[in-house]
Amino acid sequence: MSGINPATGVYSCDDHLDLSAVPPDVWQSRLARADAERGPRVETRDGASVWICEDRVIGRSGISAKTGDAVKKLSAIGRAGIEDDGFRAGTPKLRLDDMDRDGLWVSVIYGPAALGLPIHDPALQSVCFAAWNDWAVEEFNAGAPDRLCALAFLPSHSPDAAATELERAAAIGHRGAIVQIFDIDLGDPAWDRLWATAEETGLPISFHLKDGTWSNLSYKMGKWQSAAFATVLPLQLDEPLATMVFCGALERYPGLKLVLAESGLGWLPYFLTRMDLEWRNLGDKLDYSPQVAPSELFRRQVMATFEEEEMGAQFIPLLGADSCMWASDYPHTDSTFPDSRHAIEEALGALSEADRRKITATNCAMLYGFAHAS
Repeated sequence: MSGINPATGVYSCDDHLDLSAVPPDVWQSRLARADAERGPRVETRDGASVWICEDRVIGRSGISAKTGDAVKKLSAIGRAGIEDDGFRAGTPKLRLDDMDRDGLWVSVIYGPAALGLPIHDPALQSVCFAAWNDWAVEEFNAGAPDRLCALAFLPSHSPDAAATELERAAAIGHRGAIVQIFDIDLGDPAWDRLWATAEETGLPISFHLKDGTWSNLSYKMGKWQSAAFATVLPLQLDEPLATMVFCGALERYPGLKLVLAESGLGWLPYFLTRMDLEWRNLGDKLDYSPQVAPSELFRRQVMATFEEEEMGAQFIPLLGADSCMWASDYPHTDSTFPDSRHAIEEALGALSEADRRKITATNCAMLYGFAHAS
């Protein structure tokens, strides 16, 4: 049993379970034989365990001898001096041990689809995502349903497929879901089917960052590109946010809740001001314009997540404490683990105790339906 009091423990709204840490049998144990032959599976190639899907290598499995030192050096688990064969983050009991070590009561977890799980065949994508959603509820979250929240994956090839899977995910006990926004046209009215379903089920929809930029800048472990990429990464969510505001999706579905995962905070006050300016200047000249100011739609329906934000005490009052959620980002390089309490104090110490509690617990608890946050 954890010694953490849920009334005072921290709720992290964005942690990770990368493909490398996923148990190798997740899909093979749940897919029909024909799908299993093409779906994600682990094979040994050139002496290393790798994930294969549709005859393509899509990532590593565990930690290999070749990459082990580099991975352990950059992983928050390795930096903390904790032994890890690469699967620690995918093992509920060990993950809970790390949450206890860091003072976390709840962890909202983004699985491999958050950063890209490329499955090109639409039918295969649907059954693979459904298999993940079943495993997440039945085996992973079941390790501590009041503390672990691995989110559901939604197919991106069809609004109807995404909405149908969201309905199913809600029925089996998921608290939220991820849709791969860079694979779809958010402004297409066809996606109203998903937004309506999200409103009906009450499950928040997460928009998460993804690797890659227009300039081909990408994360390269141990190289200068990793710092440049990490710097610009949060700004990926500017276009999805502007699209959801100005296409009318948020206004049409006022019960829809969006999460901007790993967006950070600093760019948002400017961005909201800019959206309001364009709304005032262009609103009566467009084929459609929201009746509600973009900044108001944001505060009503959008949550921005962040980890370490040096000027958080200045930015948060501009956005509103009700619109911000803190995250550990375990076990990634940028994670505050295992010193999250210290990181929170540094970022939020100048705020009131009430606002700190909202940002580190209550907002997350209310959004995802967890009990006991004060």
